[in-house]
Amino acid sequence: MAKPKSKPKLSTAAARLADFPRPLTTVDLAIFTVREGALQVLLVKRPDEPGEPHPGAWALPGGFVDIGRDRDLEACARRKLKEKTSVASPYLEQLGSWGGKERDPRGWSATHVYFALIADPGEPLAGANAPAAAWYPIAGEGVKVKLAFDHRELLAAAVIRLRSKVEYTSLPVYLLPREFTLTELQRAFEIVLGRPVEKSAFRDRIKAGDFLEEVPRLRTGQQRPAQLYRVKKLGEVVFFPRTFSPRKE
Repeated sequence: MAKPKSKPKLSTAAARLADFPRPLTTVDLAIFTVREGALQVLLVKRPDEPGEPHPGAWALPGGFVDIGRDRDLEACARRKLKEKTSVASPYLEQLGSWGGKERDPRGWSATHVYFALIADPGEPLAGANAPAAAWYPIAGEGVKVKLAFDHRELLAAAVIRLRSKVEYTSLPVYLLPREFTLTELQRAFEIVLGRPVEKSAFRDRIKAGDFLEEVPRLRTGQQRPAQLYRVKKLGEVVFFPRTFSPRKE
């Protein structure tokens, strides 16, 4: 009868590492869109089950890193984005990392936060681990519902980063459908910034940025026909030399 193979012995360093407590590691997402004339963020409702922290509370979508499926943190973020919205974002940016023993009652945890911009995909679908999902309008630097964990802080950081970058970049193009008018793009800037911008200066800035191309179609409807545009290179971000000026009244 063959003797069972013995397990290979771990080196001293490996054995020490195996005994070292590991923090919970998650990725959380602040997913923004423009809908109903407002900047909105996607929230999911946490399961109302025994043992679940913050049962029934609203939270940013996210979850644990799957070391078997996720090549890196961005891959985890993109997987979670696709699971929650069924779309791939043309723009995804790492916001930062938060960690501590007080974040999660289940143990010491660290989360890596991303924010994503997408065109309005319509009403969200609840996922396997979330009984409900909904878009919530941004009010100030957050939402008018209480958020689980430290997600109020995470969302505020994402809103501040987004508004700061919109002052000098082309980011709002990724909050719109693939084709849009310059009026719609200006309105997206104004919605994110929370203030009007001057039309002629805005159009001069967009033209100088040279990141849009005309579509051989016009937007028609009750208003007079307007030229449609699209981004020349998806995922590209153009940096402007100055911030946007408020619109002159």
